[in-house]
Amino acid sequence: MVEIPYYSVSSYYKDTYGQKVYKLPIKLSLTCPNRDGACGYGGCIYCSESGGSFENLPSSMTVDEQLEENYAYISKKYKAKKFIAYFQNFSNTYMGLSVFKDIINACKKDYIVGIAIATRSDCISEDKLEFLKDFHEETGIDITFELGLQTANYKTLKILNRGESLADFISACKLIDKYSFRISTHVILALPWDDMEDTVETARILNALNVKEVKIHSLFIIKNTKLAKIYENNEISLKTKEEYQKNVVEFLRYISPDCAIARIVGRAPKEDSIFCNWDRSWWLIRDEIVHYMQENNIQQGDKSKKEIYNKIKEEIL
Repeated sequence: MVEIPYYSVSSYYKDTYGQKVYKLPIKLSLTCPNRDGACGYGGCIYCSESGGSFENLPSSMTVDEQLEENYAYISKKYKAKKFIAYFQNFSNTYMGLSVFKDIINACKKDYIVGIAIATRSDCISEDKLEFLKDFHEETGIDITFELGLQTANYKTLKILNRGESLADFISACKLIDKYSFRISTHVILALPWDDMEDTVETARILNALNVKEVKIHSLFIIKNTKLAKIYENNEISLKTKEEYQKNVVEFLRYISPDCAIARIVGRAPKEDSIFCNWDRSWWLIRDEIVHYMQENNIQQGDKSKKEIYNKIKEEIL
């Protein structure tokens, strides 16, 4: 098997747990403060009514029921033994502390080695972090917070109607890092309003914040979203596949080499989207990126290492 030129999250799992680890998605009946009026209405312009999940079990099922059903299927299909409970849709800390404790405690199972909590930076609070610290010490189950930054460009964040700023994201990361929990971050590297400088700056900010995992996306346009209307009205010019691939390569060159890469291109169900990956297979786009990096002897973090070296050199001189 040819070695890929970046540190994949599957490699991180093997390094940490000694074997392959699979995620068990959990869907809760939730919303987010950018939808219910706490900080805005309508949500991010690219977010669908499903809140970022497409293939989950119904939220009417309990956490225990979803875990058990997914575990029975995935463990049999892949002969897997270790799993991460993945709270995926909307903002999974946007609830009262007692409710939050109940859903986390439902993950106390022999096959669960980690919990991934997708949420927003403005939904991070000390009381939940203190509870998770005690939970981790009691069970040994690792905690990862999954935050959506998308871009370091504050002007683009306003266009996306994120309802949170770069400063909010930085504050949340600093608070989470104080408790030594891992941080995973989503970035979109095909945003029409961003350029290569924004791509590089996003990577450098994630390095400074000790982010340990990144999920890289192109720009999906999901049906019945604000972004879909903008696209259908010809109000934006989308980046080409080649531009996206160049952004991914440069981002990988600047991101720290010990940051796990969960994906370098995502996907959305064809029936739910009006634009996704230039009508190309996601794995073909990925393979083209990997091939380009291999052919040009490019590795994840090779420019971040150079930055560190130059900084040390300047300080010495």
